Amino acid sequence: WLDLSEFGSGIKGIFLANRKVDDQIKTFITYNKGRDWRLLQAPDTDLRGDPVLCQLPFCSLHLRLQLSENPYTSGSISSKETAPGLLVATGNIGSELSYTDVGVFISSDGGNSWRQIFEEEYNVWFLDWGGALVAMKHTSVPIRHMWVSFDEGRSWTKYSFTSTPLFVDGSLVDPGIETQIMTVFGHFSLRSEWQLVKVDYKSLFSHRCTKDDYQTWHLHNQGEPCVMGERKIYKKRKPGAQCSLSRDYSQTVVSEPCVCGQGDFECDYGYERHSNNQCIPAFWFSPSSLSKDCNVGQNYWNSTGYRRIVSNNCTDGLREKYMAKMEKCPGKAPRGLHILTSDGKLVMEQGHNATFIILMEEGDVQRTNIQLDFGDGIAVSYANFSPVEDGIRHVYKSAGIFQVTAYAENSLGSDTAVLFLHVVCPVEHVHLSVPFVAIRNKDVNITAVVWPSQAGTLTYFWWFGNSTKPLITLESSISYMFTVEGMNTVTVQVAGGNTLIQDTKEVAVHEYFQSQLLSFSPNLDYHNPDIPEWRQDVGKVIKRALVTGIPDEQILVAVFPGLPTSAELFILPHKNTTERRKSSEADLEQVVEILFNALNQNLVQFELKPGVEVVVYVTQLTLAPLVDSSSGHSSSAMLMLLSVVFVGLAVFLIYKFKRKIPWINIYAQVQHDKEQEMIGSVSQSENAPKITLSEFTDPEELMDKELDTRVMGERQPSVEFCSTVWVKILVFWVLVEAVTVTLGESPEALGQGVNTSQQQDNGVSLTAFQLFPG
Repeated sequence: WLDLSEFGSGIKGIFLANRKVDDQIKTFITYNKGRDWRLLQAPDTDLRGDPVLCQLPFCSLHLRLQLSENPYTSGSISSKETAPGLLVATGNIGSELSYTDVGVFISSDGGNSWRQIFEEEYNVWFLDWGGALVAMKHTSVPIRHMWVSFDEGRSWTKYSFTSTPLFVDGSLVDPGIETQIMTVFGHFSLRSEWQLVKVDYKSLFSHRCTKDDYQTWHLHNQGEPCVMGERKIYKKRKPGAQCSLSRDYSQTVVSEPCVCGQGDFECDYGYERHSNNQCIPAFWFSPSSLSKDCNVGQNYWNSTGYRRIVSNNCTDGLREKYMAKMEKCPGKAPRGLHILTSDGKLVMEQGHNATFIILMEEGDVQRTNIQLDFGDGIAVSYANFSPVEDGIRHVYKSAGIFQVTAYAENSLGSDTAVLFLHVVCPVEHVHLSVPFVAIRNKDVNITAVVWPSQAGTLTYFWWFGNSTKPLITLESSISYMFTVEGMNTVTVQVAGGNTLIQDTKEVAVHEYFQSQLLSFSPNLDYHNPDIPEWRQDVGKVIKRALVTGIPDEQILVAVFPGLPTSAELFILPHKNTTERRKSSEADLEQVVEILFNALNQNLVQFELKPGVEVVVYVTQLTLAPLVDSSSGHSSSAMLMLLSVVFVGLAVFLIYKFKRKIPWINIYAQVQHDKEQEMIGSVSQSENAPKITLSEFTDPEELMDKELDTRVMGERQPSVEFCSTVWVKILVFWVLVEAVTVTLGESPEALGQGVNTSQQQDNGVSLTAFQLFPG
């Protein structure tokens, strides 16, 4: 439908519309508010009285239905409430609406028949509430005449309203009781000022209208007297009567209802009219849905597929047949159960109210039991469906994905609906755990540590290097292989609910590298706040404290979190040396030897703050115990075993009761002061290289030594000497026993035993012996 226009408000239900049919725009008219439409019958004759050959449906009258948006022009179609049945419009005769060969047409009987009044476009206004018509040619040239008709356009009288031709821009009929004055405005030339011309038509009306000046008019639809269920008779002025309407004029309308027929009913909601003029349910409509809110014992209006047209006043006849019937509500099993949240979202923050809405398409509301399981071990039940229509609230105390299940049941059946709700805790911090150095083309594990840890379902977005598309996972760890040497950037974003946070780290990727664990003098632990910024700063200080002359990009120091403070020293190859790997490895060995020599000689130290000097050590690894598996010296081995057991028992007693023997404590202090230059306690992180530290000092023993050290400030050097000599004698005796067992073997076996008891660790030869088993 393109355009729609209604007759004056005095006649209800009559509409004109332009509709596109087979790419042609045609004009249709309805007398029952759109239920039925038909084409307009063209006039029988033209202005000259010649017959018009126009046969329906191939030819008809077509009208322009644009109402005027400008109050100073009449528009292409106009009507007036005080002139019932009178309609003036611009249009054409033919197979479709055209904007050429147009004329002006008028209907005096509500659109049943039409007459042509002009062969060109004219603006037409109503005077004296429709008792007279004034027409002015619609043209761009100046004019000085207008036409007036008192017989509904059958005859026109020409009047001159100005002596000088006027370019008419518009005209306005003055509102009010006396609507017999028209104001025309325009200009005499294109450069002149506006001119206003007031035309008074009072002299054309000879007298006030009397009873003899009126006639009755019956509204009809092609002879059918019932329109919108009524017979209507209107009173209007006789054509040709040049009388003016009196002040107390009012339309006298005689109306009586008609018997209802098929034309008084239209298809009800969800029904469509078919070719047999019957209303049948549309494919998308289920008539049984009308009773979905109906309960057993109640009644509902069951549609027959028809309804009386709005504003139609017919009575009796087919009314009883087509009216909706009141029926008892049938019992129905639950069907079409749905569950959703009040805001439509499937994500909820922990601790907030979650409101669930339960909908049911069909079912006996009053006799249907409802159960809602929230998925966290809590469920609620209702005896009928009514209390859950406003929603059910619940607060989740933990994060996760919960399966919310609604179950509806009555005596006729049941139905189930499921919803998966994500309950999240706002993510506050993420820490990206990556190795400081990685080997090219080898997988490394990367982990995002999120706080709080119980944040519910999270989505992880991983970016590597200059990639524009992330890898998306639901797991906090990912395995990745770096293929490009140099510094590679790793970024992770964690999304939880409406929160999105990220962390970025850099990984040094090389074809090969060397590393060594570092430990520090104990005074560093007293000043370690164990925060990332402090560890980064200490790593930079250690790097500057190393021997100079080595390129800065070849050294990387990473301080691990936790206590005691430990770190890892990475020695990296020089840039752009991957192709020269053999020579580069030799250069790397030289750098390692320089650094380790400096560390072994305690040359690497830094000042943490005034008066606090920290020494950096290389963490040494203890070697495996020497085991003799030969059978030729069983007696010597047994003697050695007994000696070792005795010495082990003595050492155990000394360790157990050392706090009660002052000189033993003195030895512990002296020996600790010497050993700390070589041995440090290291706490490895998960990302550090896995090096087995089989026999490091137990933390409790370190604490005992530390306490003993603080007590020894008042002991005497002479006692220290005695204790040291006693212990050295014991150790020397054990060494003699160990060598005694070995002397019985052949020189080749002895050489083998010595070789197997020595291990080369960074250029330092160490010899191990077994003090006692384990």
